[in-house]
Order: sequence, then structure tokens, then C-alpha cells
Amino acid sequence: MIYALIAIEQGGRDCYGPPMTDLDNEPEILPLGVDGVLVRFARTLTETANTRALQFRQSVQDAQIRGVTEVASSLVSVRMAFDPAVTDRKSVTNAIAGLVDRSPVTALSPNRVWHIPTAFGHAHAPQLAEAARLAGVSPEKAVTDITAAPVRVMAIGFAPGQPYLGLLPERWDIPRQSNLTESLPRGALICAVRQLIIWAADAPTGWRHIGQTAFRVYIPDAPEPFAFLPGDAVQFHAVSDSAFTSIKADTSINGGARCEVLR
Repeated sequence: MIYALIAIEQGGRDCYGPPMTDLDNEPEILPLGVDGVLVRFARTLTETANTRALQFRQSVQDAQIRGVTEVASSLVSVRMAFDPAVTDRKSVTNAIAGLVDRSPVTALSPNRVWHIPTAFGHAHAPQLAEAARLAGVSPEKAVTDITAAPVRVMAIGFAPGQPYLGLLPERWDIPRQSNLTESLPRGALICAVRQLIIWAADAPTGWRHIGQTAFRVYIPDAPEPFAFLPGDAVQFHAVSDSAFTSIKADTSINGGARCEVLR
């Protein structure tokens, strides 16, 4: 269910319903299915709305509300699932309403920063030049935009472990392709509405392939199958095509990624 919300929250082009931002609306508390409650902070993705969703998710987890079995955040929403045999929707709604009122927006510092080698040569980034043109920058400047600073894991969804990272500068609010790319490889770096996505598995997409990593975001037989947690940060590091080939060949290092634990 939470994966389906990602598409709705991508931005103005993919948003269903009337425009709404986090600046001019109070959070909405809504029923979701027979055993869920949704708190939505906006319909359009902004840094503030995502921060509020991530902080609220943590507040609900810390509160350990009776009967709540799962707390999952998407880009600007948080879903709480509950056990109807233990509690009811009214009790859960009342409990989380108090938490919404006590959730101020403050700077969100990551607990971890992932450093991921990324190839941007044409063989590994076939649509980088096209995406850069749409953003109004050169391919070189595009790589600088992508690698200049860490980007936040704003949500995980659509495919197991697949991160939505952002936000890029406003010039990167570029449209989808008019056609569907039949398949992109696992580890591909995708640009989608000011967000970056590391592709979790070989799959089609309407977004552009602007880089390539050898990083696996989902390893099903690992003790922790998902590499990322919402709120983590990711720093991309540009490497040459030859260096990337060597990194990819060593399957023991998961794409040469390094996880820096900050706290």
C-alpha cells in the first residue's frame, strides 16, 4: 500500500487531486483500508513535507501505540497499520492526533551517510546528456549537481529497497520521457522529478538513465535485506568507466559502497 503512494506524491505532474502544499494546509488524518490510518502532510513533495513525515514516523514508533503493528513512511505521508483484534481506528486516530500536534519541523540530520561510486560515462549513463539539456545545464554541470552534496533517502518503495533520493535543484524538475524504456539494469541511477533513484532490479521505466552504480539496494538473503533506511543520506562519487568496471567485477564489496555511521 505504501509503495502505491509514492507515485501520487512524486510532484505536480503525477499528483492526483487538487494542488496542496505543506505550507498552507494542516496534516490530514485519513482512514486507509480496514486496518490502517494515514497521516498526509502534503500532496506535493517538498523538503519540509518529507521532513515532517520522517519525524512523525519516528514519533509514532517511539510512542509504541497499543495495537499498532506497522509504521511506514512514503514521501509525504505515514501509514499506521493496526490489529483490529487489539484496538480500533478511533483509538489509533486519537493517539496519533496528539503526536501530529507535537511534531515541530526541525533540521533532520542523518544517522548514516552512504558513499557510492557512480559511473557517468556515456556507456553507463546513456541519457545523461538529454536530462542535462532538459535541466538547462551541461553534462559536466549535471554530474556536479548530482555529486555536490549528499541527498536524503526520502522514502523507499515501488520495488523492495528502492530509494527515492532528493531533492535536486529546481532546474531538475524535468518531465518524463514520452516513451517507456523497456528495461534498465539493477543499480542504474535514474532521475525522476528532482529525485534520484537507484534501480533495485532490471525493470522498465519512463524516467532517464543518468548514471550507473554496482550497488545492490536489496539483498534478500542478508540479515538486513534493505540497505537504506528513510532518513539516511547518500553521497555519489564519480568514477571513471574503467574504475567502475573493476568495482563491478568484485562482487564481495557491493559496488564499492561505504557506510559512514554518524551517530
